[in-house]
Amino acid sequence: MKTLLTAESVCKGHPDKLCDQISDAILDWALMKDRASRVAVEVMATRGHIIIAGEITCKEKLDIRWIVRDVLMKLGYETQKYKIHVYLHKQSEDIKTGVDYSLEQREKKTSIFSILGAGDQGTMYGYATNETSEKLPLPLVYAHKICKRFDKLREDGIIEGILSDGKSQVSIEYEDGKAKRVESVVLSIRHSEFKNVDILKEEIMSLVVLPIFTNIKIDDRTEILINPSGRFVEGGPDADTGLTGRKIMVDTYGGRPHGGGAFSGKDPTKVDRTAAYMARHIAKQIVSDEIAEECEVALSYAIGKAEPVAVNINTFRTGIVPDDILVEIIKDNYSLTPNGMIDYLDLKIPIYRDTACYGHFNSILFPWEQVKYGKLKKVVDSYGH
Repeated sequence: MKTLLTAESVCKGHPDKLCDQISDAILDWALMKDRASRVAVEVMATRGHIIIAGEITCKEKLDIRWIVRDVLMKLGYETQKYKIHVYLHKQSEDIKTGVDYSLEQREKKTSIFSILGAGDQGTMYGYATNETSEKLPLPLVYAHKICKRFDKLREDGIIEGILSDGKSQVSIEYEDGKAKRVESVVLSIRHSEFKNVDILKEEIMSLVVLPIFTNIKIDDRTEILINPSGRFVEGGPDADTGLTGRKIMVDTYGGRPHGGGAFSGKDPTKVDRTAAYMARHIAKQIVSDEIAEECEVALSYAIGKAEPVAVNINTFRTGIVPDDILVEIIKDNYSLTPNGMIDYLDLKIPIYRDTACYGHFNSILFPWEQVKYGKLKKVVDSYGH
């Protein structure tokens, strides 16, 4: 049976990714000044205006406008073209109390003096597959590679006249669950008014498409569309309003379930982010240890409660043990409270701006991407499957 899977990615200067990077740059600065900072910052970027709104509780003052201008400058945007509006306040005392003193602590169901409650409710998903070394879906890996390549060629000046706003989309044809060929590739990159479009297309084919698609077949039926809208001179926030958290499929798995909310601009007490990272880490550990070929982990939380209200694992009938047994193994071997996840993944370090481009699961430098081979396999083997 033949099927198609499609995924997209965007370049650093895409309006939505600009907003994600500003949100996470603010979070990084807050954590550098105060590891206990509480941050929930949203950004909107439109023609001539950057709007920052949300909550920050930090022991030291942050120069928000300087942070915004620094991100704009590094992405090639003219900082003087944008008026920066800042609307920030401290975290709600009600939410702060619920996070600082978990339901278990308030009901004296734990002897631990300080145990954080979840910063929000929701179900967060993690996913991994053995079809790529990154343990991510193949179309998504290629889509990210294209955008990363665009950004590198622009930053190094190898392709002249391209700008930081761009995107990609890759469709892969599968036969009986195995990737066979590239069905289509869509590449869009903003360019200067004086760039020859025909030369640009030749450069993209020779410097982007051909070097990337070496391990899978591009044939005479593969549709390759380069700047299919024609001219792409006007771009960035001038042409398309950007918002924090609008590219969640780019951030995660290209179309797999995404629970909770967006990641960027949220400190580690927000389980939207932390539990999604932990779920991905567990799913990747399961696949890396060859316990399953494919795995989806779901963690559900209630605001103010430390322990998850539900844990679910789906190995899509590829697991060497039943999914319900795997759930019990995970509960026994990982702390899934906010404290436990933050400590295990070392999430109070200022690394978050780097997560805002090419997906949050696309670098081995991120602690949730670092698995310990054999860690779970030994435990599973002890169950005598």
